[in-house]
Amino acid sequence: MWAFHTPPVSSLLPQLHFPHKHSFKTSASLNQSSITNSPETKSKSISNNNHLIQSQCRKGNLSKALQVLPNESNPTQLTYELLILTCITQKSYKDGLTVNNHLIHNGFGQDCYLATKLINMYSEFNAMDNARYVFDKLLARTIFVWNAFIRALALSGYGEEALEIYTQMNDSGIPSDRFTYPYILKACVSSSNSISLLRKGKEIHGHILRHGFESYIHVATTLVDMYAKYGCVSNAINVFDFMVERNVVSWSAMIACYAKNGRPFEALKLFQEMMAGYPDDVPNSVTMVSVIQACASLTALEQGKLMHGFVLRRGLDSILPVINSLVTMYAKCGSLEIGCRVFDRMDKRDVVSWNSMISGYGIHGVGEEAIRVFNDMIDSGVSPNKISFVSVLGACCHVGLVDEGKQLFHSMRQYKIVPSAEHYACMVDLLGRAGRLEEAAKVVEGMRIEPGPTVWGSLLGACRIHCNTELAETACHRLFELEPMNAGNYVLLAGIYAEAMMWEEVNKVRKLLEARGLEKLPGCSWIEVKKKMYSFTSVDQFNPQIEQLHAFLAQLSMEMKETGYVPDTKVVLYDLEEFEKEQILLGHSEKLALAFGLLNCSKGETIRISKNLRLCEDCHSVTKFVSKFANREILVRDVNRFHHFRDGVCSCGDYW
Repeated sequence: MWAFHTPPVSSLLPQLHFPHKHSFKTSASLNQSSITNSPETKSKSISNNNHLIQSQCRKGNLSKALQVLPNESNPTQLTYELLILTCITQKSYKDGLTVNNHLIHNGFGQDCYLATKLINMYSEFNAMDNARYVFDKLLARTIFVWNAFIRALALSGYGEEALEIYTQMNDSGIPSDRFTYPYILKACVSSSNSISLLRKGKEIHGHILRHGFESYIHVATTLVDMYAKYGCVSNAINVFDFMVERNVVSWSAMIACYAKNGRPFEALKLFQEMMAGYPDDVPNSVTMVSVIQACASLTALEQGKLMHGFVLRRGLDSILPVINSLVTMYAKCGSLEIGCRVFDRMDKRDVVSWNSMISGYGIHGVGEEAIRVFNDMIDSGVSPNKISFVSVLGACCHVGLVDEGKQLFHSMRQYKIVPSAEHYACMVDLLGRAGRLEEAAKVVEGMRIEPGPTVWGSLLGACRIHCNTELAETACHRLFELEPMNAGNYVLLAGIYAEAMMWEEVNKVRKLLEARGLEKLPGCSWIEVKKKMYSFTSVDQFNPQIEQLHAFLAQLSMEMKETGYVPDTKVVLYDLEEFEKEQILLGHSEKLALAFGLLNCSKGETIRISKNLRLCEDCHSVTKFVSKFANREILVRDVNRFHHFRDGVCSCGDYW
């Protein structure tokens, strides 16, 4: 289905018509027919008017060029091309229609070269019905016309329609060229029907290999980008590794693939490889956004500062997406103060800038400040978008600002924003964390859209906090239907049963996991020490210091018990002896990272840790003890928020 917002050319300009094939005149035939007139006078007139129109276009004087156009009876192809390009640069859709009308009446309606320019113009104006009108009226199409229309469809988000046109092109006997593939691959990621379009993308990959187009950088780079967007990192790696030649765009695509698919460690490593071995491929703003995002994911503050310095030296600090990523990076690395300074010094801000700051305050548990920045954004004339509300509602969740969150949720109507599943998930999380589970369940029941995994997942998470087995079973019943292969849901339910001492039910869930071939996602933590990143997993047996770390933690646990520490063994989902449960707890990845930091960080240096899962209650308790008795400031960022430990107290107030 086509859903366009602008009426077609035919309805706006009813006088538009395309000449029949036998009456089609190129600029050459027009010049030939002019022989019957006075050659000298006509040539002079053509030269003067065409040159005047072209000159005005080059100066950006579109209105003056259009004033001269009616006086020129024989415009050239170049004249029309410059007029179309000027309409684009001047963002004048109305004048574009005028030029389109004029060129048709002057016999250029079947000029394929100008047709590609018109299609590109209408694509810029998001007038895809008009682009289709131009395309449909052509009696003979070159590969350039097909490519232009496929490109327009792909960039406008009509991926499936672009694939249909691609099929028509193949059926008509027009072979694809090296410019076809990048845009048809983009079409594969511009629609929500991901599974079928990924399959189509792999099929096109096969075409590329069979016809020898994989050697072109821009084709291979688009393949990397396509696989990255679907999370097919191994496929992207295969394409990237076999590239004969690479440029900054291809490096950036692979770095972004790692950064956006949960592999920030590899993103930084690849960036270092690029800088060390390929000095000619100077990182650009796109590269730096991905690298800074990777630093943010790893809580790698020192690495992030190095990237900030590089941005300043390269003069990339005037590019808004780069500065926005820096604000986010500093907030996610625990240095909210520096993030605020970067934000305050920005000459201009867009909604992404404001969202970055709101989210930053939110993950640090400063909900009141997040709301203040949200209101400042509105006062500055920037309208909030869907992400703005997700960010500010999330900030309310972290500190239990229930009334404020409900008020913000209802205010979405004021900005004509229809609540999505993500917004409802925030409300369920907000109410659920505050212990208002019945109210949270009513929100789910009253939703105007079908509750998705995010909504039911939020309800399940609230049930885990308050150990509500009955409601948890209801949520899991829906989650097992919606995402049967998500092991995390099974693990959460098992944890709720374990806390309720329902070991028979725990075993049932564990058997269900095994029957479906699912495994719990292992906990993984990262720590930055002396500008180097180190990773730890709960099943890590390859770290050369692992025995030393375990011995250190065992000794630390004994000393903490003497000062009141009691291991929180309820997080262990096995019916074992207490001693065995305690041994399992000591192997948690965040404890290993903490021990590594205590042994290797300089005295007085802040320890910064990030984790891929929620911080467990026992690790939270241990870190509070360590911060007090080791006199250390410790920052831990889990999948939800920041925990800032100092002198035995956490910034979350034990509310997370």
